[in-house]
Amino acid sequence: MAGYRGGFGGFGGGNQMQNLMKQAQKMQEEMQKAQAELEETLIEGSAGGGLVKVTMTAKKVVKAVEINPDAVDTDDIEMLEDLIVAALNDGYAKADKLCNEKMGAFGGLGL
Repeated sequence: MAGYRGGFGGFGGGNQMQNLMKQAQKMQEEMQKAQAELEETLIEGSAGGGLVKVTMTAKKVVKAVEINPDAVDTDDIEMLEDLIVAALNDGYAKADKLCNEKMGAFGGLGL
C-alpha cells in the first residue's frame, strides 16, 4: 500500500495512544485517592442548635450520634426523632457538597 505509515489509521500512532493511556491511569489513581480521602473525612451534622449532633464520613457512613440530655423529653419523643432526622440530613447535605467539590474534577466518573 503506497503511503501507509503504520500506526492506528490516522490516529497519531502508538505514541499518542500511550500518552492517552498514561493520562487515564493517572486520572484513575487521583480519583481513587480522592475517594479514599472522602472515606476518612468526618462531617458533623447538627440540629436544634446543637442538641443533636451526628458524625459521619463524607461517604455518609454514620460514626456517632450525640444527644444533649436537654433534647430528651419523654412526653415528646417525636421532637427528638425529628431532631435526629434533621441532623442526619444536615450531615448528608454537607457530605454531598464536599463530595461534589472533590469529585467534580472527574466529571462524575466512578460515582
